[in-house]
Amino acid sequence: MRVSAKSDYALRALIEMASRADGRAVSAEELGRLQEIPHGFLQAILADLRRAGIVMSQRGQSGGWRMGRAAESVSVADVIRAVDGPLVSVYGLRPEAVSYNEAADVLQHVWIAARRSLRDVFEQVSIQQLSDGKLPKAVTTRTADEDAWQPH
Repeated sequence: MRVSAKSDYALRALIEMASRADGRAVSAEELGRLQEIPHGFLQAILADLRRAGIVMSQRGQSGGWRMGRAAESVSVADVIRAVDGPLVSVYGLRPEAVSYNEAADVLQHVWIAARRSLRDVFEQVSIQQLSDGKLPKAVTTRTADEDAWQPH
């Protein structure tokens, strides 16, 4: 699986927003500076997140960006879908929409299983958990396995 720069940047910006105890808005410039995200790219990402209702913009002197929903109700999967679309796609189609001939039909099951595995992690981790640095046991158990850290 490839994690796009867009998803990575979106998650990092949201962690910054969620880590503000007072919930006050933060400027895109500050988010970009803190996380080393190019400003133009960040603006496009924030617009995608706003369209999904994940963040909201605030105008004025103390304006900027803040969470549009509670950070504990926004999952990593929500963010990836907001900025990149479906978690798994096969040449632009959702796995259930792909069709093969009889010999290769089994591949569809592999794509569906891969999506299920991604959901098992991405839908269980919230922005609040990332901000707090406290991942659910289902994730920490997977990362405790040394083989998980090995490139294959």
